[in-house]
Amino acid sequence: MSERIGLMVGWENTFPPAFIERVNKESGVTAEIAKIGGTNEVFDKKYSVIIDRISQEVEHYRLHLKAAQLAGTYCINDPLWWSADDKFFGFSLSAKLGVATPKTVLLPQREYIPAIDKQRSLRNLEFPLDWKAITEYIGFPAILKPAQGGGWKHVTKVNNIEELFAAYNKSDILPMTLQEFIDFDNYVRCICIGREFMLPIHYDPKLRGPIGMGRYLVEPTDWLGPLHNRVVDDAWKLCNALGYDMNSVEFAIKDGVPYAIDFTNPAPDMDKWSITEHYFDIVVDQMAQFAVKVAKGKIAPPKRHMFQEWIDGGAHANDLGPAARAAAPKSEAGKKKK
Repeated sequence: MSERIGLMVGWENTFPPAFIERVNKESGVTAEIAKIGGTNEVFDKKYSVIIDRISQEVEHYRLHLKAAQLAGTYCINDPLWWSADDKFFGFSLSAKLGVATPKTVLLPQREYIPAIDKQRSLRNLEFPLDWKAITEYIGFPAILKPAQGGGWKHVTKVNNIEELFAAYNKSDILPMTLQEFIDFDNYVRCICIGREFMLPIHYDPKLRGPIGMGRYLVEPTDWLGPLHNRVVDDAWKLCNALGYDMNSVEFAIKDGVPYAIDFTNPAPDMDKWSITEHYFDIVVDQMAQFAVKVAKGKIAPPKRHMFQEWIDGGAHANDLGPAARAAAPKSEAGKKKK
C-alpha cells in the first residue's frame, strides 16, 4: 500500500506542484494537497507525513496537526513545539549553544488586555524599567521587534532613546525585544531540511526582490570562503536544538563574525521566483527526499514529548498509578516497579 504525504500550503503556487510531482516519481509513496475537515478526538492517521507551511496563519490547522501527531503522523514541523516557540527563547538558546548572537533584552508589554488590573496583576513587574541599563547594554542604533512573530512586522530601527520610546509606545500588547543592531557586511539565509541538509544562500535584505524587499543571489558553492563551515555548523546546531526539520537560519556577517539574527522560521520561503530557479530545484529535491524517507520509515520521529512514551509503552507507561500502588499487595507492587 502506498504511503501518503500531505502538503499544507497557503498562497504559494510554485513549490506545491513541483514537490508533489517530484515525490510521485518515487515508488510506494503518494503526495497530495492535504484535506482536513472535522476531526474526531480518536481517529486513524490519514497521512504518514504532513508538511505544514500554513498553520501559523490558520489556527484550525494547528489544532488538527497536534491530533494528527498523536495519531502517529510525522508532522514537519512539530506543531506542539511550533506553538510554544518564540524568538527570544531562540536568542537565549543560541547564546547557550555558543553561536554568535546579538545582545538582546526582552521588554515588558507596553499595554495589556482590559481584564488586567495593573495594580494587582503586575505586582511582579519592575517599574519603572531601568532604561539606562538596558540601552547601555544594547547600545544605539538598535532594533525593536516583537518577541514572537515574523515577516519583519512591527520591526523598527531606533537611533536614540527618543526614537525607542516613540516606537515602544506604539507596540500595544506585543511583548518586544530590543536588540543590538548588526551593521552587516554580508548576509546569509540558510535553508535547512531534515536537520542535516544546510543550504547557505547569499541574501541581501536591502535589495528589492520579486515579491518585496530582499533578494536571493546565486553564487558559487564556496562563496562564503572560510566562513562556510561555521555558518553551516551553527545552522545545524540551531535546527537540531530546536527540533525543526524545515527552517531557515539567517546570519548577519560583521567583521568576519556570522551573527544568528533570525532562525525560527518553520515555514521558510521556498517560492521559485523568490529563491531563484537554481536554489528552488535543490530545495524541492531535498524536501522530497526527506519526506519520502520519513514516509517509508527510514527516519523515525524523535521522542519529543512525554505523552509519546506513554502511548508507545515506553518507560513508566506500565507503572502502577498511586492509587493502584496503594491497593496492590506489596509483592505485586514490587514486581511492577522492577
